[in-house]
Amino acid sequence: MSNIGHSKSAPLAVEMRGVNKRFGAVHANQNIDLAIAKGTIHGIIGENGAGKSTLMSVLYGFYTADSGDILLNGQVVKMANSTQAIAHGVGMVHQHFMLVPTLTALENILLGAEESWSLKVSTQNARVKLNQISEQFGLQVPLDELVGNLAVGVQQRVEILKALYRKAQVLILDEPTGVLTPQEADQLFDVLRDLRAQGVTVLIITHKLREIMDVTDAISVMRGGKMVAHRVTAQTHPDELAELMVGRPVVKELKRGTSAQSCSRLAVHQLSYTDESGVARLKNVSFTLKAGEIVGLAGVSGNGQTELLKILSGELRASGGHISLNTDSMHEFTSQTWPSPKNLRTLGVAHVPEDRLGQGLLKNFSLQESAILGYHHELSLGSKLSLGLKKVRASALALIKAFDVRPNLPEIRSANMSGGNQQKLIIAREMARLPKVLLIGQPTRGVDIGAIELIYHEIIKARDAGAAVLVVSVELDEILTLADRVLVMNQGQITGELASANADPKQIGLLMASTEPMKEHHEPN
Repeated sequence: MSNIGHSKSAPLAVEMRGVNKRFGAVHANQNIDLAIAKGTIHGIIGENGAGKSTLMSVLYGFYTADSGDILLNGQVVKMANSTQAIAHGVGMVHQHFMLVPTLTALENILLGAEESWSLKVSTQNARVKLNQISEQFGLQVPLDELVGNLAVGVQQRVEILKALYRKAQVLILDEPTGVLTPQEADQLFDVLRDLRAQGVTVLIITHKLREIMDVTDAISVMRGGKMVAHRVTAQTHPDELAELMVGRPVVKELKRGTSAQSCSRLAVHQLSYTDESGVARLKNVSFTLKAGEIVGLAGVSGNGQTELLKILSGELRASGGHISLNTDSMHEFTSQTWPSPKNLRTLGVAHVPEDRLGQGLLKNFSLQESAILGYHHELSLGSKLSLGLKKVRASALALIKAFDVRPNLPEIRSANMSGGNQQKLIIAREMARLPKVLLIGQPTRGVDIGAIELIYHEIIKARDAGAAVLVVSVELDEILTLADRVLVMNQGQITGELASANADPKQIGLLMASTEPMKEHHEPN
């Protein structure tokens, strides 16, 4: 298949010819041809597991192709490892950043690229060069701050600076907006446009079609390990790309069920939380979740949403306030009697955490082991003394089938699943018990369009079955698509409440910036 995403007269920065890569029985890349014009932004899109990240990891030398050729600026090169790729001017920002949290931003950038035996001299020289690069590309970061203390968007800038410091002329970004707020994503795209204007070639692996339409010059589509299409961005549209990605038309409209019932499942009263550093993360938060409704919690990341989810799921203990939980019976919890995650699961509260790798599963566990985390004590999976391996496997297979988790191999390591399939597994695990209260953090972060469709329908299904659902998301479109009611949070306070039918991104954005807490009002129980 010929590429049409560039002018035939335009010089190519990257060309891949007949690239194949296998992992055992999995043929991840099948005879891939790809041509990237110099000084352009090129999107690589496809479902989770389509082979996008594998292909770019071959280009970066992280994997070695089984066969095929890689050409940079018209010359065949060998990419036996990432060191060789960097030497050829190829840099990569991975979906999960490769940074050491206990080192400063400057130390992370310099690590492995010291120019002198003297660390002091190397650091001084690096600081001068990085200030020049930062000014040139608009990539300001606090070089002397520990990376672990930096916001996710700033950490990503550190990764980009690290690649540019090593003189990358081809920059690969794997799901670059998966952990960013809309504002941070816009800032990133401004940076990428500046890079393009100065001759850097940018390759973006993503599944977000609106973003790909906004920032790219050309797009290549992968499905099932194969390259299925190339498009000039200005000559295509999201519906065509979505169908190319999944191989069928994608349903965009969600069928809503019955309206919220009068029964209050979860009432939050004057909830507050102060962290170990003495910072007030939540300030007198009050709201109610009713059976049969989805409440969306919008806000810029870092304004208390994470702490709220952890408190409501029992991972953190509130500093003040109380909650009323009405599942099969009424339960009241205060800061002195806060429940554990196990207690809450027993009472019908399920939790899909924001951080799937840090909280949702264990990378070294098998798929079937991650599929029972938190529920492994249930007698349906074995006895009081041990798990029944056949029952555990059967349980995993049922979730795999119901949520189209790939690959359908219960024994595969959780770390070897794509991010989207990890997310589908966690959501399947939490929904399988038909919870009365469902807490979901960033439900489709890093998930492709086909999986988003499935996840949205399952959330709607849980709501229509009578669950009270709280969805925390930095994606405003997601909030407006799913929610019956929208709450907005800023600086640890609820600053607004809107019916989704009356809400729009501009209005929500104003509430995100508001420092005035919403006046508490009480819903009838």
